[in-house]
Amino acid sequence: MRINKIPMQLEVLRKIVVDALEEVKAQDIRVLDVRSMASFTDLMVIASGASVRQVKALADKVIEKCAAIGIRPLGVEGQREAEWILVDLTDIVVHVMLPQTRDFYNLEKLWSVDVAKAIKQ
Repeated sequence: MRINKIPMQLEVLRKIVVDALEEVKAQDIRVLDVRSMASFTDLMVIASGASVRQVKALADKVIEKCAAIGIRPLGVEGQREAEWILVDLTDIVVHVMLPQTRDFYNLEKLWSVDVAKAIKQ
C-alpha cells in the first residue's frame, strides 16, 4: 500500500527524511514533488555530502530514522562507492551525492521540476 493515499503520512515521512539529513549536516537539501511526472514515487529528496564518508553517513541516518518508525527501504544502491547513494522508500526516493556527482547528473533539471512545485524547507 502506498503512503500517498494519506497525504499526512507522506508529510511525516518527508519530515523524518529531511530531519535525518539535517542531523548529519547535509548540504543543499531539495524536496521535489514528482507525482505528476512519475508513477514509481511521490517525492524525491536530493542532498549533498562533502565526502564519501559523509554521503554514507547521511544515507545510513535516513535508513536508521525510517527503521525506527517501521519503514524499511525497498532498496539501497551505491553504498560501496558512496559517490551517489539512492535510498528507495517507495513513496520517497532519496538521492545523496557528492557535489560534483550532483552537478554532473543535475537531477533537478533532468526532472524539469517547476520551481513552484519544489516543496519549501
